[in-house]
Amino acid sequence: MEDSKYSSKQPGRHRLVVDSREKVEVTGVLNVDSFDDQEIILETEQGLLAMRGEDLHIKHLNLEQGELTIEGFLLEFAYSEERSIRLKDRGKSFFERLFK
Repeated sequence: MEDSKYSSKQPGRHRLVVDSREKVEVTGVLNVDSFDDQEIILETEQGLLAMRGEDLHIKHLNLEQGELTIEGFLLEFAYSEERSIRLKDRGKSFFERLFK
């Protein structure tokens, strides 16, 4: 990813770039909580981010730089401010936990 004033090296910075619903570049990534080919859940500088889609693959991950690139067909994005949500109800999907 490019190094610019929006780089994840600056605390609190988070950027999400979607290219034709087939490629996503994310900066400000702190942790990948869970992933499979249909759902990826991240902890970012701006809260939890869940992405749903089809045939999702993590192509690039660098937690030191806070960078992530995902390829596949993206259907949904959802943010949650509540970081503790991932600790309780661990067996449920992100959306079940978010909208309960």
